[in-house]
Parts: sequence; structure tokens; C-alpha cells
Amino acid sequence: GLSQYSSDPRTEWDLSAYSTREQVLEAVRSLRYKGGNTFTGLALTHVLEQNLKPDAGARLEAEKLVILLTDGKSQDDANLAAQTLKNLGIEIFAIGVKNADEAELRQVASEPLELTVYNVLDFPLLSSLVGKLTRVLCTRIKERSHKENTDTPVNTGPQLSPTDLKISAVTSKSMHLAWSPPLRPPKKYRVVYYPSKGGTPKEVVLEGAVSSVQLSNLTSHTEYLVSVIPVYDTAVGDGLRGVTSTLPLSSPRSLRVSELSHNSLRLSWKAAQGATHYLVLCSAAPDGAED
Repeated sequence: GLSQYSSDPRTEWDLSAYSTREQVLEAVRSLRYKGGNTFTGLALTHVLEQNLKPDAGARLEAEKLVILLTDGKSQDDANLAAQTLKNLGIEIFAIGVKNADEAELRQVASEPLELTVYNVLDFPLLSSLVGKLTRVLCTRIKERSHKENTDTPVNTGPQLSPTDLKISAVTSKSMHLAWSPPLRPPKKYRVVYYPSKGGTPKEVVLEGAVSSVQLSNLTSHTEYLVSVIPVYDTAVGDGLRGVTSTLPLSSPRSLRVSELSHNSLRLSWKAAQGATHYLVLCSAAPDGAED
């Protein structure tokens, strides 16, 4: 699958679009370059929310790899978005060209960095990476598949995976999450949530018998990404993901002016629910405006 990005990510084709090497190569040859800004964090979030979904062809049992190709420093928080992917077991390879920020590439990429970070001076030099990168990718897939088959496999069937995430009772600073538990209750759930436009991820750990949680102390009028991940003794189930926005704070209403004099006036209004203070700003009307 492939997505291009600038200020707005765009899916060029999904994982399920082509089934042969020749079809993929023809799609690459037909690709039109998308210029513009460098919002890498937004692009990584797009890949997680749109491209690594079963509907887009992502096989639940398959290893998930993301190869980031960038020629500039990100204009948003790429590290936060990358950490979310890595927390979900998705491995990131970072390839920089020309003006890419080496420190940012190393932040975004998965460990070990000597295998996942590459940087070249110009686009034609990318061809020099193909052989090594191919070998590294194939080796990593084999290593991870073997490790998970013998250690802590990700199992995403109905036995180990919750379903039907519902987000309700959304206010300016809280929301309620509920889901249907898997057939086999997990040992615990990890609930991870953070603002989609950047911010520190927060996490709540719940006992496996619980299937709902109230998230509090959120920021008003903010879009949040939430993930519910079941954890077992020897496996991790497929996580549920959702997006919702908290409500804006309530505003004062019905502003009235009274007790006018040559140098004073009185204001009154209906209170804003939950407000502890008010800031009142006053300035002279511009010339020509109504007094």
C-alpha cells in the first residue's frame, strides 16, 4: 500500500489493491508526485487510521511495517504519532533524502536504528539502498514472525479481540468508552488516548473483567484518538480504535449594557456553566461605527 502526504495525506492505493509485483510496479510508474508541506505526524496517523485496517487489506495475522520516505523536517509532532504506531507493534523504517532531519528520523524509527534509519543526499541515490533494505525487511519479518509464534503472538480473532467500541457521554472534559469483550476475557486492557494534533499519550490500565472506562481531565474542543488493547499472559489481542472530539466550553450569553454615563457602563450576562473567572475586554469602537 502507498500514501503520499503534504499538509493532507492521500492514499494512492491500499494493501488489497494489487496482487502481483507487475501491478505494483506499474502503479509506481504512474504515480504523480505530491508537493507541499511536511506534516509527517498527520501522515503516520493517516496510515494507522486508514491504511492498516482490515477494510484496506491489512491481514490481522501479518506483520505490520511502515516505510517513511521524507525530504524535510516535519512541521508537526512526528515522534508522538510514530510512538503510537510502535506501541501497537508496528515497525517503522525511516528514509531521509536531501533536507531530512537525521535526529527526527532516529526518533521516528523503530529499534535497532542501525537497521531502520537511512539517509541519502539526493533522490537518485535511493537506488543504492534497495538491496540492503530488501534484505533487512525480509529478515525482520521472519524474525518477528518466529518470535511471536514462539513467544507472545498477536491474535486478533474473536477469541482474543474486543469489538464494537462505543464512545458516549462526551463533554468538554470527559468521555465514556464501552466495548464488547472477547470470548476469552483478557488479563487486562490498556486504554491509550491523546489529541490527534499532538500531545502526550496517556494510558489507563484496567482489569480484564472491565469493559468500560470514563476518561476525565481532557482538553475542551479537541479531537482525541483512543485505543483499547487487550493483553493476555502469552498474547496481545487486536486493539479497538476510535476518534471523537470533546465539546467546546460553554459561553456566557445574553450580554446586556446598562447604567451608562460619560465614562462608565455596566455589563451583565447569563453565566457560563463551570466558569470560575471572566476576562472582560473593552476598546473604543472604530471611527464610523455605531456609538
